[in-house]
Order: sequence, then structure tokens, then C-alpha cells
Amino acid sequence: MAGRPAARPPRGGGALTMFAARRRLRQLFGTTPPPAAATRLVGPVAVLAGITVLVLGGGWLFVPLSVAVAVVLDRLLRRIEPPGARRQRLREAADLPLAADLLAAALRAGAPVDGAAMAVADAVAGPLGERLRRVARALRLGAEPVEAWQHLAAVPAGERIAAAATRSAASGAALAGALTRLADDLRSGRSATAEAAARRAGVLIVLPLGLCFLPAFILAGLVPVIVAVLGDVL
Repeated sequence: MAGRPAARPPRGGGALTMFAARRRLRQLFGTTPPPAAATRLVGPVAVLAGITVLVLGGGWLFVPLSVAVAVVLDRLLRRIEPPGARRQRLREAADLPLAADLLAAALRAGAPVDGAAMAVADAVAGPLGERLRRVARALRLGAEPVEAWQHLAAVPAGERIAAAATRSAASGAALAGALTRLADDLRSGRSATAEAAARRAGVLIVLPLGLCFLPAFILAGLVPVIVAVLGDVL
């Protein structure tokens, strides 16, 4: 007696399963960080400033002004980078060239991309290491490279590593060489930025000195001459 044929999975079930898995990956390793406490206070502070302007004005004619103050203040406050976020951004940017070199070395040694990313994450540590750890976990769970490497998009110049890794996954080209060139470019750019900052610092140091000597020059050199000329004319 022939056995009953096995039940077939419903058509389209594989696509739905893949979509659900990708959605779960985005939920587990989403790139959008939770808003900071200071960011959450921006809206209430702006509204409070608008209400203050309205109360001090004492009339409905100040309603447009209060709304404008609230909107402008909200935008200005949201542009201010919190100190913690700035420190994290600078540390990630500083660690990125080393991370690119380590990734290239691990790939040349024969490690898979996810294993190399996890090893470099453990070596670098810090906020950049946490981002690389998320990349490695997403790749191991089957996420698309473009989705997995988006965790580096928020790092200054991190989108270049993400783009190189995505192109390598799509074309099969070697990623180690691109990472080495990218690390060299990042170091060169950092050197140029440091030189520009040094030149700008020299100008800023001389500026207060000039502001101190300028009033003395006017009082000691120009004022007596002007007084003498006016005395002769008058």
C-alpha cells in the first residue's frame, strides 16, 4: 500500500518566511538608536518658551510670535549635538582606520566576513566595536549585506566601508584591498584635517592679541593726532 504523499507547503510560504525573518532582523538589530533624554526635552522646552512669550506679551497678537519662537527654538536645539554623542562620534571616527586594516588582515587570513567582523569588534571594542558586532550578528542570521552593513552608516566615513562590502558581496571582488586603500585614505584625510585645524588655531591665537593692541594703538597713536588737528582747526 502506497504511502500518502507528503503535504506541500502553501505556495508563497518561503517568501513570507524570508520576509518575516528580515523583519525580525531589523527589529533585533535596528540602526535607529533610541532618542536621548536631552532630545526628548527639546519639544517641551520649545513649547514652554512659546508659552512664555505669549504670557509676557499679554495678548492674542503675540500668538504668531510665540509659535515662531517655539518652532525656531525647537530647530536650533535639535541641531546641537549632545556631548556624549559627539564623544562617541569622534571615537568611532578615530577607530575606523584601524578597524578597516584589521578587517583586511582577517579577510586575507581566510576568515569569513562575519567572523572577521566579530573578531575586529572584539579587538576594537567601544562604540565602533558594538556596531561591528551587530554587523556580524546580522550576517550570521542571514541578513542581506546592504542591511547588515548599514550599522556603520552613522559613523563618519563608515558608509564607504558599507558600500565596499556591499559591492564585494554583489560582485565577488576581494574586499581586503578596498579596505586597505580606504584605511589609507582615512588616515590621509585625518592628517589634512589636523593641519587645517593647526593653521586655524594659529589665527585664533593671534586674534585676541590683535584685539588687545588695537584699542591701545587707537588711544595712544590716533587720538592725540586727531585732538591736535581738531585743536588747530577749531
